[in-house]
Amino acid sequence: MSGRRQPHPALDLAERLWPILVWVAVWALAAYLLDQPVLLPSPLESLARLGELASTAEFWSSVARSLIRIALGFTLACLLGLCLAALSFAFDPVRRLLVPVVGAIKAAPVASFIILVLVWVSSEDLSLIISFLMGFPIMYTNVLEALRATDTGMLEMARVFGLSTLDRIRSVYLSQVLPSFEAACSLALGFCWKAGIAAEVIGLPDHTIGDHLHAAKIYLDTPSLFAWTLAIIVLSILIENAVRLLISRAVAYVEAHA
Repeated sequence: MSGRRQPHPALDLAERLWPILVWVAVWALAAYLLDQPVLLPSPLESLARLGELASTAEFWSSVARSLIRIALGFTLACLLGLCLAALSFAFDPVRRLLVPVVGAIKAAPVASFIILVLVWVSSEDLSLIISFLMGFPIMYTNVLEALRATDTGMLEMARVFGLSTLDRIRSVYLSQVLPSFEAACSLALGFCWKAGIAAEVIGLPDHTIGDHLHAAKIYLDTPSLFAWTLAIIVLSILIENAVRLLISRAVAYVEAHA
């Protein structure tokens, strides 16, 4: 029996890298033709500036401050999204009560939430709250839809075999919810990260990534602006891959012991 051959790791890496290299080349060409570093620094200038920033303690301190707050917001969104989705599935009045709240959070622009939250809390806590607000609807909606789409045949089989409520949750509901939960975490994390940084740019908490981005813009330090943007992109990729790996391993463990 012949199966589809797996691509060689080197070829797979090349397929992933060549589009990035093409756009970096376009960026370099545009910077060369424009010849105005204040408007568009070259990739090498931006990378050199990123290297300078990364060699300072201030850079890593700012990254840590932003990352901790946004991670807390994401974690809170995951936990509350799971709990409220389970309650909404079990009790329809809870689901109806949350429909307008979740709908409003989805529909309102991020900037509106940032400005409103700044009225009530200090800028230090802004990115945590905004990250939570952006991640919660994704977690809640995906988990709730997965629960509502549970295979009724499997539930009937569990009832026939006399499984307890706990065993039914482990063997039926977890298998239905975990794939949706994993996908929701990956999606929500990206939204939380971007929204949290945007909140920092507006709220300007001291010694954060958003604070440095705003300062670079004010002083027309475009290489630093590009360098911080590159740092945000790289951190986003690393964090998303790390969280995805952890969640996939946790999902595999739960499925193996369900």
